[in-house]
Amino acid sequence: MTLFIIYCMRLGEMLVQAGLINEEMLSEAIEVQKREGTRLGSTLVKLGYLTSKELLDFLSKKFNCPAFDLSEDSIDEELLKIVPAELAMRYLVVPVKRKGKILTVAMVNPGDLAAIEDLQFATGHEIRPVVAAEESLIDFIQDKYQSQKLLSDVMHEIEESEGLEGSVELIEEKKDEEEDMSAIFESDESSPVMKLASQIITDAVKMNASDLHIEPYEKSLRVRIRVDGILHEYKKLPFKIRNALVTVFKVMAKLKVEEKRLPQDGRIKARIGNRIVDLRVSSIPTIFGEKIAFRILDRTAVNLDLDVLGFDEESLKRFRRAIKTPFGIVLVTGPTGCGKTTTLYSALLELNDPGINITTAEDPIEYSLHGINQVQMKEQVGLTFASALRSYLRQDPNIIMVGEIRDTETAEIAIRASLTGHLVLSSVHTNSAAATITRLVNMDVEPFLIASSLLCVQSQRLVRKICPECREEVEVPKELLIDAGIDPEKTDFPFYQGRGCKRCRGTGYFGRIGIFEVMLVTKKIRELIVKKAPTNEIEKTGIEEGMISLREAALRKLREGITTIEEVIRETKVE
Repeated sequence: MTLFIIYCMRLGEMLVQAGLINEEMLSEAIEVQKREGTRLGSTLVKLGYLTSKELLDFLSKKFNCPAFDLSEDSIDEELLKIVPAELAMRYLVVPVKRKGKILTVAMVNPGDLAAIEDLQFATGHEIRPVVAAEESLIDFIQDKYQSQKLLSDVMHEIEESEGLEGSVELIEEKKDEEEDMSAIFESDESSPVMKLASQIITDAVKMNASDLHIEPYEKSLRVRIRVDGILHEYKKLPFKIRNALVTVFKVMAKLKVEEKRLPQDGRIKARIGNRIVDLRVSSIPTIFGEKIAFRILDRTAVNLDLDVLGFDEESLKRFRRAIKTPFGIVLVTGPTGCGKTTTLYSALLELNDPGINITTAEDPIEYSLHGINQVQMKEQVGLTFASALRSYLRQDPNIIMVGEIRDTETAEIAIRASLTGHLVLSSVHTNSAAATITRLVNMDVEPFLIASSLLCVQSQRLVRKICPECREEVEVPKELLIDAGIDPEKTDFPFYQGRGCKRCRGTGYFGRIGIFEVMLVTKKIRELIVKKAPTNEIEKTGIEEGMISLREAALRKLREGITTIEEVIRETKVE
């Protein structure tokens, strides 16, 4: 009988004697543990008979050693080099502290003498065990040790090989254009470079990243991911693997591998676990090599429903009133990455009906919408927003969605379409609803055409939400309140922030929500447009007529405890 089986039997008996479980629970857990090859402790937690904390506290007392929380305590990653990856994965152990020749090691079973002896022999240190939760050990080892071992394999392959052809040939195209990233990652035939490329993409998707950047510098290759609108460094890689890794990404995206002087755009359609994602890939030449950027479009992560985007009740009523008008133009505006496409898609799905013909012109098509005719723009063959709009007017449409109004020609055709009985939805890159009017005038669109066709302009931003797992009330300095345009003497609501936990990866934020200002084009605003009134005058009139500004929308999220004052300041300007 192995030491592990003896440990399981002893652990089960000790838990029964302590009154934490009964004999029936133990028998069921042992059956599951034998069938699935798992550890008894994690099986009991999985079955709901114990919590991780209860098991950890029990083991700490029984083995008379401290408990260690890997999710909260920081670990110097230099320590990981002391314990070989093979031993860490075999015994589920992680070195957490070193003092002289004493190495403190977190492990599931501090009574595993064989593991301790192997560790002492391999490291040359005296081993002092502490107990840690099995799931946190597994997560940590997968995150740190497996990626280190993979990187070591990559470097070995780069040093041993004379070229890159072997790694490139291992990627096979699929007829349905859907590349299963998990299959590539797990395949024994895949080269380490391919596995590393797949792991980087897989990790980015699992972290709910919106963008992924592979950036070459003089002596290193930096990988960054954008989560909730903020860039974070994911890892640094040796500069030697730059060419191999970039080549694999370019092959995946069907880019020209030999072309390194010009920017290129491509696409990867991937299945990662049960999630299907579209990756828009862009490469540009820099002084140290090609930089690769991915825009990650996760179909399962987006919720195309106007009711959940973050609209205030009054703003949502105003926006719905505009999009249900039979003809005219509705514009959604804001900077790149603020969710304009999500808002437009949500509006289209609300309007979608068998009795209505809806056609879109998009570049790119981000999500497929059932019952809506979506057309991908191809400028290289002359299919532009302007040419598509002309064609659509011969396709008997009720509603037309144009991905973006970028030039005078597109703006004028959209206006003509709206004046001939069509509802046109589109986006423009401006900073506020009122500034959109000025932008259209600067495109040389006649003010009287803007005034007669425009129904509504809606500007938006995304603010990060406080993590619900570690949300706590805080005191805010008066200076910060003043910076946010808030009177410190009139704050009758509590402020919150996230402390930082495993779920939010220590950031204090988890997810984002929209803030919106919806400016209906009323009679007064039409008069101002025709007079070419300045932006601030149009904005002032919009607020007088019921528009909730972006700042006010953000402050409402602050009062509701959804976001922080730092996010309000970061995303909106003081009025």
